[in-house]
Amino acid sequence: MPLTDDQEHILALSGLWKIAITNPNDPEFPSLGIFRCMVKLIQKGVNHKDWLLRCQNMYTPYYAAHIIGSYTMNKPKFADKSVKSNVVQPLIELLRISWLEQRVALRALGHLASHEATFEAVAEHEAEVVEAAIDIASTCLKEVYEKFVGLKESERLEYHRNLLTRGHGDLELANIKAEEWASQLQCWSLYLLDCFACRERSLGLICKKKFLKDLCGMWGGLANPTSPAGIGLLRTLRENVADLEEVVVNLCNVSRSSDDTQHMAIDSLLQLLRDPVRRYKVIDKAAPVLADLVEIRSLGRKPKVGQAITQTLLQDYHKVKFGELKSERTKRTLGELWDLKVERVKKESLMSEQEIREKQVLAGILKKEGNREFGSREIEKAVVKYTEALSLCPLKSKKERIVIHSNRVQCHLLLRDPEAALSDTTRALCLSNVASVACLHSKSLWRRSEAWT
Repeated sequence: MPLTDDQEHILALSGLWKIAITNPNDPEFPSLGIFRCMVKLIQKGVNHKDWLLRCQNMYTPYYAAHIIGSYTMNKPKFADKSVKSNVVQPLIELLRISWLEQRVALRALGHLASHEATFEAVAEHEAEVVEAAIDIASTCLKEVYEKFVGLKESERLEYHRNLLTRGHGDLELANIKAEEWASQLQCWSLYLLDCFACRERSLGLICKKKFLKDLCGMWGGLANPTSPAGIGLLRTLRENVADLEEVVVNLCNVSRSSDDTQHMAIDSLLQLLRDPVRRYKVIDKAAPVLADLVEIRSLGRKPKVGQAITQTLLQDYHKVKFGELKSERTKRTLGELWDLKVERVKKESLMSEQEIREKQVLAGILKKEGNREFGSREIEKAVVKYTEALSLCPLKSKKERIVIHSNRVQCHLLLRDPEAALSDTTRALCLSNVASVACLHSKSLWRRSEAWT
């Protein structure tokens, strides 16, 4: 195929692409030398611009790289065979063509870097690959907009339009697919960087302050559950970010968001807090935020998240008692957490049902008094009443505690205290069970959005 110039070759290549996608573990074509064939096609496209620009040849490098990526995705032996066929350098060359070729080239390089047997083949080009991945991850969304989405239909490259829509789409579909592929391009860039970071390679290149700060805003590939996204890469690099306050703050913000990467941010902070060297570098920022999350029962596939947060924050509580923490806010936060999750749990476990009911009644009375103060525009007095109600309301009365927290949020918003509003709203959300208190849950989300704005 690479030695002849038949325009029907693109149909054969498209057919191989479909086979590779649907049967990536089938050894038939890898055993027949498909990797050598794809390498020669990519090299022909890279080295002979006049050939590349003729007829449908522009599609060739894209399909060839996609086929390599599909067959090297799962099987290390296929990846090893591809490396022996010298696929790495041609894939790197594709990074110089356009964002569309970058997407499939980074996908294939990421799969090769994920296998122990073939990682070093990619690492031979370590500086070039890592620098390219960092640059693409940082600029790809803007690049796709400037080179495709932001252009008139007549100004767009035809082969880009056809690959995005398979030749059957309109302008709207092309825009949707371009945005999706831009996200995937960022995804594969971050995935490749994570392969290096997991092996503690190229940390000097990856851990540049500006890039680390930008990572929290990189959501590339969230539709792909195996994508680390920016937060996932920060989790891998957590030991290198403890001294960067802005990055730690970003992790804190994501940890109490409702984002798909929330669990990664929480895990990153917990691992930093468990590290005796780095614990006191991050605890002043992390403790107040994580303390709002102690009522989380599970997050995705992770059970007992709140319990893990509580144990991690209180693992050296004796230091708080003996004044070894410098921050008064952190001391107060951990003291309140100790009272909530240790002292009150003990006390309420020893109470009779009658005593629990009495506390519920008293908490209800205080809540109503808070409501009256709020209705009279005595907002600060209402906060005091709601706080007293929470101190009495039994921990098992989750619905009532959600309502009180939510009511106190309204007060904080009127008092222009967004941080306190975020704290209470987050606590209400963590207490809520979407299935049983969906209405309360939605109100808490709405009020948290008000606090953020």
